[in-house]
Amino acid sequence: MSTDITTATADGTPAGTPERFPTKIAIVVREDLAGWQKLNVTAFLASGIAHADDAIMGKRYEDGSGNDYLALFREPVLCLTADPAGLARTRARALSRELPTALYTADMFATGNDDDNRAVVRAVPADALDLVGVAVHGPRKQVDKVIKGLKLHG
Repeated sequence: MSTDITTATADGTPAGTPERFPTKIAIVVREDLAGWQKLNVTAFLASGIAHADDAIMGKRYEDGSGNDYLALFREPVLCLTADPAGLARTRARALSRELPTALYTADMFATGNDDDNRAVVRAVPADALDLVGVAVHGPRKQVDKVIKGLKLHG
């Protein structure tokens, strides 16, 4: 079945074709977390990645009634799962490539504020962190190498 495409963008790309961004965002959560924990960890990691680069955010939104809304990431976010070994490997790969990386540890579930979150992370050597989530942003090919072998959250 062929599709007749009658419109195109200025660069010849068919209209409606998703933009292929040069960078990628990936958020990886531990597969055995409760549903609420996965959502909580994902939200915190996304907030960290939002600060990775000034160009990571799109423009503000406005609805047809003139209401103003906050800007969102300008590119899609991949959500993946991993076991503890996969999370440790993801963190190590991201850091070895010097990619902007956010993390969430199991100890952070027991704290109630940002200062205590940083303190519980600081108290543990990198190889002993009980990771429950890692997020990374960077060039597509580099992020693909970091998340190689992980599965999409399903």
